[in-house]
Amino acid sequence: MLANLEDDLNINIADHFDLIVGTSTGGIIAIGLSIGYRPSEILDFYVSNKRQIFNKNIFTDIKHLYKNKYSPDILEQSLKKYFKENRLADCKNRIVIPAYNMSDDEVYIFKTPHHERLRRDYKVPLWKVAMATSAAPTYFPSFNDIDNIRLIDGGVWANNPTLVGITEAISMLNINISDIKVLSLGTTTNLKDRSAKLNRGGLWQWKYDGVNLLMHCQSIGTFNTVTHILGKDNILRIDPVVPDGLFKLDKLNTSELIAKASSSSRKLMPKVKEKFFSHFAEKYVPLYK
Repeated sequence: MLANLEDDLNINIADHFDLIVGTSTGGIIAIGLSIGYRPSEILDFYVSNKRQIFNKNIFTDIKHLYKNKYSPDILEQSLKKYFKENRLADCKNRIVIPAYNMSDDEVYIFKTPHHERLRRDYKVPLWKVAMATSAAPTYFPSFNDIDNIRLIDGGVWANNPTLVGITEAISMLNINISDIKVLSLGTTTNLKDRSAKLNRGGLWQWKYDGVNLLMHCQSIGTFNTVTHILGKDNILRIDPVVPDGLFKLDKLNTSELIAKASSSSRKLMPKVKEKFFSHFAEKYVPLYK
């Protein structure tokens, strides 16, 4: 989506946003944008690494019943190679990346040093931030290489991190709520038929559809809340609806996904341009190095 918008409008999309927030795969994209990768380069990273990261065999689905489905080793190697030695202090844009701390059972948010209170995260390598925010439960193990804290995917509480970004803008950057505009990007929504079995279902009925439903509800609730806070003219949500089962976390048809993004960006490009691209973000200078 972002690669198409850049190509259509001949822009660098990161130049037009003062704060970039992303959870899980969105966190990896946010980190990439913040150190100067263009969306087309980030897309290439996904396409070229997906088969190695989600390396399946005949025992993978059986293993998934009692253990994390994939080894994190290839993902870690790929992220180290991609982000090199860069740390949060090296980002050219302010970013906020949610994770969750299972050690203390509380939210954990990585931030660039854009406020004088933020005196620790700036030292953390970007590949570690990416590993933590994308440690999706049951797919990958928790990431424990930051002070031995057990960190998992921020999607468990901030699947749609829009409200996290607005809170950061108001509380840490002293931005008036009337001056905030949000471009919110989803990862497609499945057109699901919620089984009637859920009406009176127990653990067995809910274990398959329940997580998807809860994540979807969380995202919708966040969007509706933010729309009331900002006003519908100040937020644009792009989250194409697709047939159920077409895309999953570890099952992607690359050509179909790119085609969906191309079609959506073609339709929405005029509206995105009007709302966001007349604004140029002031140069961000990290407070700590």
